[in-house]
Amino acid sequence: MAKITKDMTIGQALQVSQDIIPVLFEIGMHCIGCPSAQMETLEEAAMVHGIDADELLAKINAAIEA
Repeated sequence: MAKITKDMTIGQALQVSQDIIPVLFEIGMHCIGCPSAQMETLEEAAMVHGIDADELLAKINAAIEA
């Protein structure tokens, strides 16, 4: 399976795997359906939400590998 990277938009990451949705919800990112999800990268979203992008990616990629 493809690995999700921080330069992917939330929308692109969701196309790779819907299994990331619980991870995003768990950290307070409820932007799954908002327009920003199509233009904002995971790194940008993490910054806006005060979350370390590398930690977010580690959780996301662990979820899709499970």
